[in-house]
Amino acid sequence: MKRSAGSGRTITKGDAGFDAALLGTSFNAQDPGRRPALIVQANNDADVLSAVRQARDLGLKIGICSGGHSWAQNHIRDGGMLIDLSRLNSISINAAEGIATIGPGCLAGELNAALAKQHLFFPVAHAYTVGMGGFLLQGGFGWNSRASGLACQSVIGIDVVLADGTLVHASETENPELLWAARGSGPGFFGVVVRFYLKLHARPKFVGLKIQVFRIQHLEAVMAWADRVGPSVPAFVEFQLVFDRRAMGIFSHGIQVLAPVMANSWREAKAAVDFIDKSPIRNLASFTLPLLPVSLEMMMKGGESTLFLPNTRWTADSMWMNTPIDPLLPALRRIADTQPAAPSHALWLNWNGPATRPDMAFSLEGRTYLALYGGLRGSTTNTADESWATDHMKAMQAHSIGIQLADENLGRRPAHFMAPANLARLDALRTRFDPDGLFNPYMGRIA
Repeated sequence: MKRSAGSGRTITKGDAGFDAALLGTSFNAQDPGRRPALIVQANNDADVLSAVRQARDLGLKIGICSGGHSWAQNHIRDGGMLIDLSRLNSISINAAEGIATIGPGCLAGELNAALAKQHLFFPVAHAYTVGMGGFLLQGGFGWNSRASGLACQSVIGIDVVLADGTLVHASETENPELLWAARGSGPGFFGVVVRFYLKLHARPKFVGLKIQVFRIQHLEAVMAWADRVGPSVPAFVEFQLVFDRRAMGIFSHGIQVLAPVMANSWREAKAAVDFIDKSPIRNLASFTLPLLPVSLEMMMKGGESTLFLPNTRWTADSMWMNTPIDPLLPALRRIADTQPAAPSHALWLNWNGPATRPDMAFSLEGRTYLALYGGLRGSTTNTADESWATDHMKAMQAHSIGIQLADENLGRRPAHFMAPANLARLDALRTRFDPDGLFNPYMGRIA
């Protein structure tokens, strides 16, 4: 979103600058056509409290935005009130206690930069400009999350404005049910979090990146290899493959094998990514780069400058899978063959998460993760390109165990995103804390 340095104000539909303020809350350049009745650009806790009470008194449903990286633009609804939290972007670090206190509008890159100065680490979002509020609520698949855990697991407290217009604190010992819900409910959370308390980690001593690129003609061989070695890849390696029509180095349709690694030393990192250099398909690669030390900030900004371009109309969709690769290969080939021009891309992520997680709302993940990001630029609209992500996810539905809320497309394709028991518990909490449905529900869901 386009963060403003000026003080926030309340803007009513029809006022001068309303559309600019509304569309400026979204990273996605698509105009969804939806319009709230008013926008409250909150400057502090008091503004949020006042806005929630006003919405309750007027019978207006509430949408919330912190950084604007919702692919589906979930926060923009017809009618109601949109609370823009981007100005609540404070960062306070207590290095001695290993705790950071941040506002929801704090950007991932800003938090990472502040922590790096003190040799501390948090699994922030992969893109620099992602707002931490929405990222933390949906679970938080951040840097090194396979090793450090989901970001929401390191949320140890929140300050939240509830539907009754009160500001309360939630932790493991105080209002623990609210903290449970905040760890993974995403856009279905029933309150406005104005502050997050984060448990910090020691910063890895070595951060680097290993890259190998194949032409798209080798898709089947590359995917079969990646699926086979995935379970043995160390947790501190983010082993992923990206289908890109402008793949680095070859500047044509290819598969980028990317392995960011965070380790205690270069030697440990080198051993962890040797599986790429020693693979049986290495001779098919168009080029291979050695393991290079690359700062986290550089990788965050690099991804945004090559894949997640601004002024792009995005449609994303996702799928968790436990299916072996062989039955997926025809579908992956169709995805590649119909892939729109860059910056559209497909991500295959080797996840293989732990056997258990803490008890929290987040409760659905799989062996591998597939996400499609359809990005259109310019004024030309191709119907097939517009629906590329959704159509292919629908076609592969038989292999899906659910979606990840980070890349949700629930308005177009309702899908499971939480274990049934956890969703039932979340619904019960919503009824308790928001009995009148003041906060917008998910755009679509399967019960």
